[in-house]
Amino acid sequence: MPENTLDLSRDAAGVTAQLVDFPSVSGTEKPLADAIEQALRALPHLRVDRYGNNVVARTDLGLAERVILAGHIDTVPIAGNVPSRLDENGVLWGCGTSDMKSGVALQLRMAATVTNPNRDLTYVFYDNEEVAAHLNGLGHLAEAHPDWLAGDFAILLEPSYGEVEGGCQGTLRVLLRTTGERAHSARSWMGSNAVHKAGPILAKLAGYLPRRPVIDGLEYHEGLNAVKIEGFVATNVIPDACTVTVNYRYAPDLSGDEAIAHVREVFADCDIAEFVIDDHSPAAMPGLSHPSAVAFMKAVGGTAKPKFGWTDVARFSAVGVPAVNYGPGDPLFAHKRDEHVEIARIHQAEERLHAWLSA
Repeated sequence: MPENTLDLSRDAAGVTAQLVDFPSVSGTEKPLADAIEQALRALPHLRVDRYGNNVVARTDLGLAERVILAGHIDTVPIAGNVPSRLDENGVLWGCGTSDMKSGVALQLRMAATVTNPNRDLTYVFYDNEEVAAHLNGLGHLAEAHPDWLAGDFAILLEPSYGEVEGGCQGTLRVLLRTTGERAHSARSWMGSNAVHKAGPILAKLAGYLPRRPVIDGLEYHEGLNAVKIEGFVATNVIPDACTVTVNYRYAPDLSGDEAIAHVREVFADCDIAEFVIDDHSPAAMPGLSHPSAVAFMKAVGGTAKPKFGWTDVARFSAVGVPAVNYGPGDPLFAHKRDEHVEIARIHQAEERLHAWLSA
């Protein structure tokens, strides 16, 4: 094959290796997006569209149901782990093997091999997932071309170690600011210590009992934690300002507004000068009761699990498309120098997806 092209006749493990050897750190995805577009345009059963470095391919057979397979093509910065390496134990090593080029390889293989699907299919390849949310390619597609994301059910090929993970938690980050008055620490009574005023905030967090709601048979585990404290001036100065950054990971039975209201309620009796919402990405319901999700679970087997963390399934949920996470990578090795994926899990996922989607 010529350089900078993809050979989709290889199995999903082989395509994964090609993708890993095609560096695509966030912001540099254009060459890979070009190669994906070229490979997909060679498939006559697909219509292919592109917006920026986001590529969408789909069948238009007029079938009763449309399923979306989506994945991001970027990776975190390379850490001396490119090119890929296959060891004697059937493990493929390299940047993006787990998160999520093995999942993208499955998308490409389904696009190439499922030429007579039992459902209409849409394949979404998007950029900039590993960086700030406003850069996210899936978000850009939802704004500019929402019709390209229309469907009945979506599968995000994020690493889940071959298990279906339903929905995702919401994540809310707030800044709790306290104020005081500066003074020399030798005459502390002349001032007011803003850090000390943060004490009740920390006490609330230390005693907080997180909810563990069961949704669609999945038990989520919330968390409310301090993740950063700022405001110190010098070792001989009473600080006049303090900011406690709090992260709330909440279950998908809460709306974004309900999550914000809950955090406000927790700290209602604390001496807080300012409550600032610093970042917020709402949760997504599991959607496991949807007929497509039931059929998908039956096809891939195993027991569904809750997704602890936030993923782009929430973007699909926001446009009315129930979605799950399913990919061969192990999320515990995502972003690590020793990132890897088991070839057997790629093959297993490829076989199960092909069987589920083929007529």
